[in-house]
Amino acid sequence: MHYLLFYDLVDDYVSLREPHRAAHLAHARSFAERGELVLGGALQEPVDAAVLLFQGESPAAAELFAAGDPYVRHGLVRRWRVRPWVTVAGPLAAVPLPPGDPGA
Repeated sequence: MHYLLFYDLVDDYVSLREPHRAAHLAHARSFAERGELVLGGALQEPVDAAVLLFQGESPAAAELFAAGDPYVRHGLVRRWRVRPWVTVAGPLAAVPLPPGDPGA
């Protein structure tokens, strides 16, 4: 199953993140190395949110990530939330549709 972690970022996030960026990236790498974090990054134009894609049996990894993320702990994230995402298309789909299936 896939889970999306959404961050709503504070104003001036780009300038405020620098002191915490190395710790945030190290935190992300540890989850990626375990295979829990698949992709992550900030949305652009404007940089007001970030989205991280997790995989696992439950949302626990995404929730644990947010709870320990230096960006969250230092107030760069106004709000975060995790949503389950039923992926059906693409090589990493958790519930791939069989060939010829018109939809879910």
